Amino acid sequence: MSDKMNIKEAIRLNIKGYKNWWEKCPKFFISTGLWRIVSALSPYVGIYLAALLINEIAGSRDPDRLRFLVLATLISAAVLGLLTAGLDRWRRCYWGDWGGSMWYRHESIYAQKMLSMDFGDVDSTKTREQVGSIMQNAQWGHKWGLLILLHIYSNAILALFKILGAIALSISLFTLPIPEDAGAIAVLNHPLFIVLIIFLLLASTLLSPLLSHHASSFWYRASEHQTLGNRFFVTFAFLCHERNRAMDVRMYRQDRFPLYYITERDHVFSVKGPLAKLSRGPIGLFNAASSAVGQVFTAIIYIFVCLKAWGGAFGVGSITQYIGAVTALSSGISTMIQAVGQLHNNAPYLRDIFELLDKPNAMYQGSLTTEKRSDNKYEITFRNVSFKYPGTDEYALKNINLTFTVGERLAIVGQNGSGKTTFIKLLCRLYDPTEGEILLNGFDIRKYDYRQYMDIFTVMFQDFQLLSVPLGQNVAAAAEYDSEKATECLTRAGFDPTAMAKGLETCLYKDFEDDGVDISGGEAQKIALARALYRPAPFVILDEPTAALDPVAEFEIYSKMNDIVGDKTAVFISHRLSSCRFCQDIAVFHEGALIQRGNHDNLMADTSGKYHELWNAQAQYYQAEAS
Repeated sequence: MSDKMNIKEAIRLNIKGYKNWWEKCPKFFISTGLWRIVSALSPYVGIYLAALLINEIAGSRDPDRLRFLVLATLISAAVLGLLTAGLDRWRRCYWGDWGGSMWYRHESIYAQKMLSMDFGDVDSTKTREQVGSIMQNAQWGHKWGLLILLHIYSNAILALFKILGAIALSISLFTLPIPEDAGAIAVLNHPLFIVLIIFLLLASTLLSPLLSHHASSFWYRASEHQTLGNRFFVTFAFLCHERNRAMDVRMYRQDRFPLYYITERDHVFSVKGPLAKLSRGPIGLFNAASSAVGQVFTAIIYIFVCLKAWGGAFGVGSITQYIGAVTALSSGISTMIQAVGQLHNNAPYLRDIFELLDKPNAMYQGSLTTEKRSDNKYEITFRNVSFKYPGTDEYALKNINLTFTVGERLAIVGQNGSGKTTFIKLLCRLYDPTEGEILLNGFDIRKYDYRQYMDIFTVMFQDFQLLSVPLGQNVAAAAEYDSEKATECLTRAGFDPTAMAKGLETCLYKDFEDDGVDISGGEAQKIALARALYRPAPFVILDEPTAALDPVAEFEIYSKMNDIVGDKTAVFISHRLSSCRFCQDIAVFHEGALIQRGNHDNLMADTSGKYHELWNAQAQYYQAEAS
């Protein structure tokens, strides 16, 4: 991971980052900008009025003047306080704290990208590593990446107006002369001496944030190692909190893993780790030097202001004005330099982010519509289809030729690694073939509108996921649903919704509801099957639809599969060949090739075939099932 970044490239990346945020939430910049302007200028009003008040008390003590200054101080403080609070409330509506709305907007940037990317890219190890690294960097250190841009903007606006306000209040510090009869101290009036003081103030003001900026630059150098460490932390530190792991944790004492992975492996979070060494070394040294320079500045300004007041250049009340203004000026300049330094240090993180966000889609997006045929006449043809997963040289499928139409029952069987699931991924166009073509009603599926083509399929994946929401919403995969249709689909799938305490409104699992229901694997599989049936699509694909069911329940499902599926085309993927008896068409895959096809009786007649071998290997299972 390289941290080298030229200024021009850093500027380009930061502008791009701010454009990205502006498109999503322009009101954040407006509300935060106004809040920061008022926040920056408000203290100067109090400083100025306080100086006038002290000077009046130390001077003529005019009651009317004092009364006016007191009222002006109180009223301005109240008005500015209310204005600041109101603007703060407004900007929090669009930002909040780190856990507020801007964090969710930040998360949505990557979620939307993942949803729009080609599935092959989403499924790749490189993409998962990129996303993991980006998220880890956003949650440690300085919240590197897109999030820190918001803080930098907020701090830069505050710094800019602190500088402007401080200049307005501190100019007279250098223009008001010490009376000539004050003696040797009048040398402070000499232009060269004033230039020297300004030079020292600017030097210390600039040097302090530059040292701090250089200390921060070491974070990126350690980020790759710390990102790995945070992955260990997230994975292992919360083992004992996860309900679905509770039994394994206790039985196998998995609670002992975190200590090793969090502190011992590569010493990620220990004093021997790279970040700890950097903190003891350059990070600590440069931060200490930055703090020391800041203290030097404070000493210079106090000495200069007090000497001029002692010489009679201004009254005692002005001391508070000038010290406060020049200190704020230094703070504003320091903050502005830190903001610029952070923008530069953050640029390498933005480069990694936009490498992901700007990744183009390679899959062709067609424009043909998948006509809604009332007769449901759809024909799928695989013509000389071969496929290699990205980054590999081995074929997962080789020269597949296969045709099937709506209304048929197709079983795809084979051992692990034979290419069954890859076949389904190509069929649903999660991937495009490496060679050959897949046709829908005679047209290459790449010519169809991508979303419309996917909508003709409903799939129950082997590793399906249910959500901690009510049963009916799980079936419909939507917040609003047809309760009669959901009930019908559950019943067809062998699940009785009336057995649940609240019927379709029963919440699954206990993540959000105390009375949520923990369902078994078999029940979950039936609900997933009902979800596949609920979607109006001519093709239903069932990947190991009964893997979690006992043999009796599996037999019941398959014995009425025709009623369950109706007039849809059903494609079954299964290791357990009992499903094949209900299909008029069986495709046998082996080592990525389609080696046999036919019905059960024909395939069993070929005693040297793979299907016969697989069936007999499970013969004992089926005999037990039949009994």
